[in-house]
Amino acid sequence: EVLHVFFIGEPGFEVGDCTERRSAGSRSLASRAENPLMNRNAVEHSLSNTGRRATDKEEQGPVMSQSQRFLVTTVRSQIDGHVIDEMQNKDSNGTNATQEESSVPILEYLREPNRYGDGVPKESSPFINSTDIDKGILYEGKNLALFEEEMDRNPMVSSLLNRLANYTNLTQGVREHEEAENNDEPKKKEIKAPRMGTFIGVYLPCLQNILGVILFLRLTWIVGAAGIFGSFWIVFMCCACTSLTAISMSAIATNGVVPAGGSYYMISRSLGPEFGGAVGLCFYLGTTFAGAMYILGTIEILLTYIVPSAAIFKSEDPNNESLAMLNNMRLYGTCTIALMATVVFVGVKYVNKLALVFLACVILSIFSIYAGVIKSGFSPPDFPLCLLGNRTLAWKGFDKCAKIIIQGNQTVTSQLWKVFCQDSSFNATCNEYFELNNVTQIQGIPGIASNVIFDNIWSHYGTQGEMLEKHGLPSIPASETETNAGLPYVFSDIATYFTMLVGIYFPSVTGIMAGSNRSGDLKDAQKSIPTGTLLAIITTSFIYLSCIILFGACIEGVLLRDKFGESVNGNLVIGILAWPSPWVIVIGSFFSTCGAGLQSLTGAPRLMQAIARDGIVPFLRVFGHGKANGEPTWALLLTAGICEIGILIASLDSVAPILSMFFLMCYMFVNLACALQTLLRTPNWRPRFKYYHWTLSFLGMSLCLALMFICSWYYALVAMLIAGCIYKYIEYRGAEKEWGDGIRGLSLNAARYALLRLEDGPTHTKNWRPQLLILLNLDPEQNVKHPRLLSLTTQLKAGKGLTIVGSVLEGIFLERHSDVQNAEQNIKALMGTEKTKGFCHVVVSSNRRDGVSHLIQSSGLGGMKHNTVLVAWPELWRQSDGPAGWKGFVDMVRETTAAHQALLVTKNIDNFPTNQERFAGGTIDVWWIVHDGGLLMLLPFLLSQHKVWRKCKMRIFTVAQID
Repeated sequence: EVLHVFFIGEPGFEVGDCTERRSAGSRSLASRAENPLMNRNAVEHSLSNTGRRATDKEEQGPVMSQSQRFLVTTVRSQIDGHVIDEMQNKDSNGTNATQEESSVPILEYLREPNRYGDGVPKESSPFINSTDIDKGILYEGKNLALFEEEMDRNPMVSSLLNRLANYTNLTQGVREHEEAENNDEPKKKEIKAPRMGTFIGVYLPCLQNILGVILFLRLTWIVGAAGIFGSFWIVFMCCACTSLTAISMSAIATNGVVPAGGSYYMISRSLGPEFGGAVGLCFYLGTTFAGAMYILGTIEILLTYIVPSAAIFKSEDPNNESLAMLNNMRLYGTCTIALMATVVFVGVKYVNKLALVFLACVILSIFSIYAGVIKSGFSPPDFPLCLLGNRTLAWKGFDKCAKIIIQGNQTVTSQLWKVFCQDSSFNATCNEYFELNNVTQIQGIPGIASNVIFDNIWSHYGTQGEMLEKHGLPSIPASETETNAGLPYVFSDIATYFTMLVGIYFPSVTGIMAGSNRSGDLKDAQKSIPTGTLLAIITTSFIYLSCIILFGACIEGVLLRDKFGESVNGNLVIGILAWPSPWVIVIGSFFSTCGAGLQSLTGAPRLMQAIARDGIVPFLRVFGHGKANGEPTWALLLTAGICEIGILIASLDSVAPILSMFFLMCYMFVNLACALQTLLRTPNWRPRFKYYHWTLSFLGMSLCLALMFICSWYYALVAMLIAGCIYKYIEYRGAEKEWGDGIRGLSLNAARYALLRLEDGPTHTKNWRPQLLILLNLDPEQNVKHPRLLSLTTQLKAGKGLTIVGSVLEGIFLERHSDVQNAEQNIKALMGTEKTKGFCHVVVSSNRRDGVSHLIQSSGLGGMKHNTVLVAWPELWRQSDGPAGWKGFVDMVRETTAAHQALLVTKNIDNFPTNQERFAGGTIDVWWIVHDGGLLMLLPFLLSQHKVWRKCKMRIFTVAQID
């Protein structure tokens, strides 16, 4: 709403009096104009009455002075979807006021949309040029309630179903870009106000992102290897890490609007562009590798549980089966990522249409697991396990778990006999272990009513290639020369230990940023993001923890450790527990992982686009461009290329720890940002989410760092090295950004603390070094006359200690403040060229002598003050009345002496070497005539440390006194 106020009165009237001197008619009009339910007729009536009342009062007498009259000439307001525009007030005769009668506009009042008070959604999307809100949008899908708050709290069932039908798990701006692409008309497309609540906008997307491939493919295996106790601790640590991070993220997200980029935006605006760029790129890599992990999970489900015959690479040798499977994963994964990238490029609206299907698959799969657990209590599923001694057998080459069977009236050997023996006769030579041990058949899922939970409490870690054995069954070992090649034993494909399982499991708790990435689509982001994210974490933590206990209470231990379900005919372990059919989990997990991969390929390019458009990494700017509607085409190609690297690794267990490192680093810096902002107490740190504390953020940061090294210490070091290289590159080459970040505030606090600790007294001899004040002369164009003074300073200081470059301009500051800025820019540019690290200070004084005196007295701060003054020898010293005459120079010498400061005077400074010159030899002559405490001996030593003078020798000339 824009209210244009015109003022008629005396020229001396102040604008600040407008809020205090208001007429009755103006107050009435202002109060009615701010009422959102006020109709057009009411405004016209109010305007006419205001003018009429003002005219009547003028006829009665001078109630108001001329300087107190206001005439509202233009009111533009959004009222019930209609625009009231250009309503001219009328004078007492009913005619419109002419241009001559109106005065010059002196005040334009812009009323910002109310985001908190009345609950009316008035924010528009930041991605498309927003227009006015659609007509009638305020009451769309509402029931007839007396107050609007009741309408928000009591939605109709149809409204809820409508929002579920329009559910999307994509980041904000995606649908707007697609609509802009489909809109061929040149006019702007009207954008509806954000209406997504906590449940649809935050809770469900977080739930869908957190529950994923690890739950369906690896959680049973983790429980079997780590036991219920170890798995509980793994899940508890990871969920505690994400919970503490969510608290910190909620505080940052409610401190302002979080646009596209999510965690990158929060970190970069809190910790600065260096940290933001480094962690943002790491988070991008984590999201990209997450897409590779989801695609690998999709292919694993397809080739292992749905269509095993679709494998192209096959091996007759059992020892090479894993290698053939990896090649199949690479081939199918490459084709899948090409197909998904094409779908995203053509239009993410197709991904958006399937978002509800993917969500339904996840929720249906979870419910089927709990239903299967309940059913196993009274009717366990029939999935038998065949054990030879205590070794688990895969159902390959035999159909009955017995050595001999009865056919008709005869006892014959079984197919299992033929697998372990040379032929089917009873006198055949058989495997030694087969002869010594009996065959046992047990139920793979005895049910929740059994006592199998006591066998699964503790861990059963193993080595690579180890056979899966059931503890507690009798087993007679065979000789060491026995060979197991080609026998249907179930082997562990990788070694298992606690820290490795943490790295594999952690990706299953990521996805907590889904709500913060969509803040622009939420009705009340500052309320929905904390509530929805924390509720999703609580829900998923309950699901994971309960599944750990239920899996351990229902499934046999050897079956839990059977990663690919070889002992149950290649069925998905979690699928055979589910009810009503294993295909519910298989198909549901397939579509869930496929949808998660599509969402990663949709979200990661937009994160890269946000980083590229910030311009903090110069070589990434090309990835900020895309299609005409803003779709990040180049970033999508980069994402697909990096994702292909994860596909070529081809092992889900190897890719998971990689993305764990990047996500943990991102979460660590989110906690650091919150803790830093809280401790610094910056004025702009005012989050609406109040349930946070810096100790919780610090605990979350420490837990993230600990989990990084627990998962894989070498992956952690590599991830930190990558982040460090990106940090230094942005610091060295990146564009300078001023975002009011916390690192700058931390630097100011550290500097203040250090200055307060510095003693104001004399420095000890061991710590003394020249802290220079360089006095430069400038020409009329504010250029430096003797630039070699800065070259000498660089050679003398080498970036160590304090350096202040000062100069004096004659005149009055009010008249020459622009010259001061120009002079400082020229001096700073020259300091950058000469690589002089220090501070610049230009003052304006009525005469040069006083200005130099002021610089000598007041330069520096606290303990950081100069102790040495460096000047050039005066050129026109013979002219006593000149500006650079000998009187001014002598006065400067006296003032430095009075201030107990050393004075270095350079003669013929323009002949001094530049920083690029190198002397191959020569001497530095020191004429030590007067005892000065050793300063003349220290200066050549400091010069010899620089590359220019490194090969020069020092020669001392002194006067010796003979007693």
